[in-house]
Amino acid sequence: MKNFTPGQRWISNTESELGLGLILEATNYRVTVLFLASNEKRVYARENAPLTRVSFANGDIIESINEEHLKVIQCIEKDGLITYIGKNKLGQEVHLEEIELNHHIQFNKPQDRLITGQIDPTAWFLLRYQTWQRLQQHQQSPVKGLMGGRAALIPHQLYIAHESSNRSAPRVMLADEVGLGKTIEAGLILHYRLINGLSHRVLIIVPESLLHQWLVEMLRRFNLRFSVFDEERCMNVHEEMDDDFSDEPPITDDTEENPFLTEQLVLCSQNFFESNPKRQQQAIAAGWDIVIVDEAHHLEWSEQNASPGYLFIEQLGLLTPGLILLTATPEQLGKESHFARLRLLDPDRFYSFAAFLEEEKLFEPVANAAQLLLTGKPLNAGAQTNLKTLLKGDNVEKLLKSLDDPSKSANAREALVNILLDHHGTGRILFRNSRHTIHGFPEREYYGYPLTGQPNPTDLQLDPLFIWLVDKIKALNGQKALLICKHAQTAINLEQTLKTRIGIASALFHEGMTIIERDRAAAYFADTESTARLLICSEIGSEGRNFQFVHHLFLYDLPTNPDLLQQRIGRLDRIGQKHIIQIHVPYLINSEQHKLYRWYDEGLHVFRRNNSAAQPVADKLHEELTTLISSNNCNGLDAFIAKSHGLSTEIEEQLHHGRDQLLELNSCRKAAADELIDKLNAYENEQSLWPYMEDIFECYGVDTEFHSTDCHIIRPSDHLRVSHFPGLHEDGITVTVNRQIALAREELQFLTWEHPLVTASMDLVLSSETGNAAISVIRHPQIKGGQFLLECLFIIECSAPSELQIGRFLPHTPVRVLIDQNQKIITDHIAHQDLIESGISFDKEQIVSFLNNQRQLISKLVGLAEQNAKSIMQQVSADATQLMLAFLTSEIKRLVRLKKVNPTIKEQEIEHLKDMTILAHENIQAAQLKLDAVRFIITS
Repeated sequence: MKNFTPGQRWISNTESELGLGLILEATNYRVTVLFLASNEKRVYARENAPLTRVSFANGDIIESINEEHLKVIQCIEKDGLITYIGKNKLGQEVHLEEIELNHHIQFNKPQDRLITGQIDPTAWFLLRYQTWQRLQQHQQSPVKGLMGGRAALIPHQLYIAHESSNRSAPRVMLADEVGLGKTIEAGLILHYRLINGLSHRVLIIVPESLLHQWLVEMLRRFNLRFSVFDEERCMNVHEEMDDDFSDEPPITDDTEENPFLTEQLVLCSQNFFESNPKRQQQAIAAGWDIVIVDEAHHLEWSEQNASPGYLFIEQLGLLTPGLILLTATPEQLGKESHFARLRLLDPDRFYSFAAFLEEEKLFEPVANAAQLLLTGKPLNAGAQTNLKTLLKGDNVEKLLKSLDDPSKSANAREALVNILLDHHGTGRILFRNSRHTIHGFPEREYYGYPLTGQPNPTDLQLDPLFIWLVDKIKALNGQKALLICKHAQTAINLEQTLKTRIGIASALFHEGMTIIERDRAAAYFADTESTARLLICSEIGSEGRNFQFVHHLFLYDLPTNPDLLQQRIGRLDRIGQKHIIQIHVPYLINSEQHKLYRWYDEGLHVFRRNNSAAQPVADKLHEELTTLISSNNCNGLDAFIAKSHGLSTEIEEQLHHGRDQLLELNSCRKAAADELIDKLNAYENEQSLWPYMEDIFECYGVDTEFHSTDCHIIRPSDHLRVSHFPGLHEDGITVTVNRQIALAREELQFLTWEHPLVTASMDLVLSSETGNAAISVIRHPQIKGGQFLLECLFIIECSAPSELQIGRFLPHTPVRVLIDQNQKIITDHIAHQDLIESGISFDKEQIVSFLNNQRQLISKLVGLAEQNAKSIMQQVSADATQLMLAFLTSEIKRLVRLKKVNPTIKEQEIEHLKDMTILAHENIQAAQLKLDAVRFIITS
C-alpha cells in the first residue's frame, strides 16, 4: 500500500493536466488531494489511487511557487516529507520544502525510456500523436458538448442548449409544447455542462411516474448514469458507512453523513422529498451545481401561501447556481403560476406579482408592434410611437422609414425584430416553442373499430379485442406495429397468447423488465430480419422510448388522462417520422373504451392533432367524466362531448391569443440554430472517428468485426494489453458511428468523440506511456542513408479551473520538432506523414547500446528541440491570449449593451465574465511545455 502523508506532492496518472497535487488528508480508506493549479479536489480510494509520488534527484532542475529555479544537489526526507537543497542562478544555496514546489509542474521523461530501450512500436507513437491532434481539435470545437447525444439534430433543441449552457449559471424555464423535447433539451444542457467541466454535481427531481423515463433517457441518449435515490438507497448508504468506519465512533443522528454526497448524479422523485423533511435538508446541504425539476408547474404557490414542495425547490434554488425548470407553457400555467416559476429562477427580478402584471401591461403595445412586424403588416402611428419610445438610440427612426421602401422593408423588419428580442423581458430565462413554429411533425390518420360481444380475460382467444388484434396483424402483411396498453400483465398475457396459441412472434416491453431486457426486446423488434411484427408495451414500460421507425399504433385500451394518451401517440409522432401515423382503436360498443374514444375524438380531437387544451378540459370536467364512464349506459355522453368541445375551443383560443410570438422567435433564432447544425454535420461528415478507433483497438488488442453498414462489433481479445478496456464488456458490444442508425437502433452504442468509450480510450493512450518512445527505420529522398533524426513531440498544457473552458483558446497543443544528428532543426522541411517506415528490421540491442553511448548528444538534441518548441509556445500563447481577449471582451460588451434594455441581465454575470477574463489571462501565461514522446529515426 502506498504511504501517503499530508503535505506530500503527488501527480495524477490519469489527469496529468491537473498539475501538482497536494495531499490534504489520508485515512485508512481514502486519500484527499488538492490540485492547486486547476483548483480541483479529488478523493480516491487509498488502495487503488491512480497517483505517483513526485520526487526529484540530484541534478534535476526544480521550480518554486515564486518561480525560482534550483538545481538539486541534495534531498533530505523526514517523516515522509522531502526537503530539497539546491542552488539558484546566483549560486546561492536554497532549502525548498516540497510543499513549496510550483503547482504547475508537469512530469514525463520519454527520453529515459528511449535510452534504456523501453520502446514501443512506431504505430503506437503515431497513435499518440494523432490522439493529441484529435484532442486539440475537440477542445477547440465550437460544438464541443453538443455532439455526443443520441438525438436528432433539431434546431430549436440545439439552440436552447447552446444558448443556456454557456452562461456562468443556467437558470432557465423550458416551456415548449408537449412533444417538442423538453427532456432532450435539459439533457443537452446537462451533457454540455458536464463534458465542458462547467458542472459536476447534478440533482434531478421528477414525478414518481417519470422516474424511469428520466433514468433511461439520460443513460441511452447522453450516457449519463444517474443513481436513483429513495429511502431504501439512503439507508443502505448509512449501513455501508457504518461498515467502512466500524473502528471509529458510532454514527448518530448528529454526525450522520449525508447520503447525497456519495454520488455526483442523483435522480429522485418529488414524492420522496415531500414526505421526508430530513432528506430535504440533506439534499439542500449536499451542494449541487445544477438542479433540474420536471413538471414544475405542479408546485403550488400564491402570495398568501406556498406548498411544501415549492418551498423546498425555492431553498434548493437559492443555494444552487443552476436551476432548470421543465413546465407547461405560460398560457397553460396562468399568470400567477407562471410568475411563481419565474420567481424561483430570479427572485430579485420577480419579487412582486403586482409589479409583474404592471410590467406585462407596459409590454403589450410592444408585443402588438412585434406581431405586426412578424406578420408583414404595416405599422400604425401608435405602434411606431411605442417602438420609438422603447427603442430610442437603436437607429429606430431610420429603420421605420425603411419599412416604406420595398427594397429595404424586409431587412428593416428583421432588424427591428432583433432589437425587440434583446429587449424582451423574460426572453433570456424562458424558452417556449410551439408546433405552430416548429415543422417536421407527421400527419395522422385514425380508425375506430366498434366490436360486439363480451370481454373474456380468462381465454383471450374468445375475446373480441384479441380476435380483432390477430386479424389486424395479419392484414398489415408484415408491417410492424406498436401496441400500448395500461398494465404489464395485459402485455404479458397478449404476448404469450399470440406466441403459444396463434404462432405470432412479438416483442414485450413492461416495467418489470430490466433496462438490458428492454434493450434486447427493442433490438429484436427493430431488426428488419426479425419475425416480430408487434411490440407490446405497458404504459410505464414504454416511457422514455420512441419508435419512429414504426407508423402503426394499436391502442388496446385508453387512459382517462389526455396527456397520457398524447404521450402514447408521441412514441411515434416525433420529428423525423417519415410516414403518416396510423392510429387503430378497437372498442366494445357501449363500453368504457367506446365512451373514451368518442370523447377523445369528437370532444377533444386528440387523435387528429396534439391539443394543448385537452388536459385542462379533463381537469375541469374530471368528476363528470368519472361518473359518465363508470355508468352502465351512454346517457348524457353527447351533451358531455359537446360541453368538452366547447370548453376545448375556448381554452385553445385563449392559449393562442396568449402566445408570445416574440418569445417563440427568441426561443429559436434560426440563423444561429442552422449554424450549429452545419458545424455538427461537418464534424460527423469527416468520418474520421471509426478509423481512429480501429487504430486504438489494434494497439490494445480489441477485436473488431463488421456487423453492417457503419456498424461494428467490438470485443476484448485474448491478447488484451490492459486488464480491462474502458467501456467494453467481456461479451463485447455493437456500435455505430451513424446518427440515423443510432436513432433507429437503441440497442447499439452510438460512438461520437464524446462517448465515454472514446474519451476513456483517448485517456488510456495519453495517461500511460503508450507510444512515448519509439524507434523507426525510414527511407526519404531528402535524407541520406545512415543518418539519424530525433522527432520530439512536445505538449503545451494549460492547467486552469474547468469553468474557464481554457481549451477554447489554448487547448492541449502538440508541437512537433524534428532535429537531425547535426543539431539542425528540419521540422519545416520534412512533414510528419512523410516519415514512412521502410519495413527494414533493426537490431534493438545494438541501437540501444548506441543510444547509451550517445546519451549526452541525445540529451543535447532534446534540449535544442525544447528551445525551439518554447519559441513556438510563445507565439501559440500570444495567439491564444488575443483570441481569448477578443472573445470574452466581445461577450462582456454584448451583455453591457443588453443590460441597458433588459433587466434579466445581472451585474454579477458581467463581473463574473470580467473576473474570468483576468483569470484566463493569468493561466494562459502560466502554460507549461512538456516533452510527451520521442522517436529515434534511422535513415536507410
